[in-house]
Amino acid sequence: MNQQEIGNHSFDHFYKKFKHGVRLPYDILNIHNIPDGAKQGHFIEIHCGGFGSEISAHPTEKHQFYALTDRGPNTTYDVNGDHGKIFLDPSYTPKIGLFELQTDGTIHKIKEILLKDPTGKTITGLPNQHFGATKEIAYDQNGQILQNGTDEFGLDSEGLVALKDGTFWVSDEYGPHIVHFNAEGIEIDRINAYTQDDRRKSGYLLPLEYANRRQNRGMEGLTITPDQKKLVGIMQSTMSNPNKSVINSDVTRIVVIDLETKAASQYLYRQEANTTVHSNTAIVALNNNSFLVSERDDDFYKDNPNAFKRVYKIDLTQATELESVQETEQFKQDEYLGLLIEGQTLEQYVLEKGWQGLAQYHIYPVAKTLVVDLVERLQYPHDKVEGLWVIDEQHLAVLNDDDYAFSETDGVLEQKYLDRDQQVIDANTLYIINGLDLRPIE
Repeated sequence: MNQQEIGNHSFDHFYKKFKHGVRLPYDILNIHNIPDGAKQGHFIEIHCGGFGSEISAHPTEKHQFYALTDRGPNTTYDVNGDHGKIFLDPSYTPKIGLFELQTDGTIHKIKEILLKDPTGKTITGLPNQHFGATKEIAYDQNGQILQNGTDEFGLDSEGLVALKDGTFWVSDEYGPHIVHFNAEGIEIDRINAYTQDDRRKSGYLLPLEYANRRQNRGMEGLTITPDQKKLVGIMQSTMSNPNKSVINSDVTRIVVIDLETKAASQYLYRQEANTTVHSNTAIVALNNNSFLVSERDDDFYKDNPNAFKRVYKIDLTQATELESVQETEQFKQDEYLGLLIEGQTLEQYVLEKGWQGLAQYHIYPVAKTLVVDLVERLQYPHDKVEGLWVIDEQHLAVLNDDDYAFSETDGVLEQKYLDRDQQVIDANTLYIINGLDLRPIE
């Protein structure tokens, strides 16, 4: 069906087809005979797929969207205390998929764009060795350490922006890095917090404290303002700033990169619970100052009917821009730790003195209001919500990450079920919600 035919249908039509969720197409990865630790006598089915890390509207085709994979089918394997990860397909290449909504209530995959280094060589999702290395050890499915188990261009891709010029920005959890790819998926530039990284061709630089991101909790969400001039990223959790002693805090950071001036600005976001429980997983612009943000816990509805999966509208205008705070006896702008209050990082200060302590110094987080509780509205069955697509001022699309349909418990691989008794396996699923107020905050 061509775009003109699709365009004759309103999003109310698509809402009726997609309100209960429609699965994205996927293949079964050619990895077999892995016993399912969750269901004796069964073997794990690996979905590929994997287009659940982020979603970005097509800049011109209103019924099309791009979706992003992460670093490939992997899971925790920390049995040796070395931050190990099992990579079931070490050669897996992170990719961007272009999809289209069909009037019959299905989703058609138009193409895939493999991500590549500046020479055009496909990258992998294996950990970096420098510039934000997580020190994770890569293992194969048999628990053996992988030879050549790192990739300096490897990405654990999480955030995606599709620009009007046909290029893409992708943020990740390793550096965090924000990488600019051309329409063919070849890297042309990047932004990170590492001054010695000569891959930063245009000189963009994140505030250096972002090098202190918590392992596997990097820049989970990325968006661009409607004028295409500013990238806006949100960190998944409290950064280990200055170290991991602060990770029980409920403060996360939002960074704005001006693509014209290269200047960076920062704001604080207050989560509804501490970040060992909650994660921010997506951000999408409504205008230059208003955004939607997803916040979630790790629970499944089947296990916890009070699971937390919500979308908030936030506003930057009433929040404190951290880079502009002037140094005083109490405030210091530290090159590697960011704004300090009485010698403490903001993460330390919030953990010790709370948000009231910050307010005494007139430091305020972004204002936030609830847009939709996905558990209340949809009985949202998945553990993760990682993609937000603002279709119009009333319709919002939400996409989950299915982790390639498997997980692990204590190093044992198992199928990721939404319903174990009925053998309903998790999969990337798109929901369209209507009747929302998605207008920017004036």
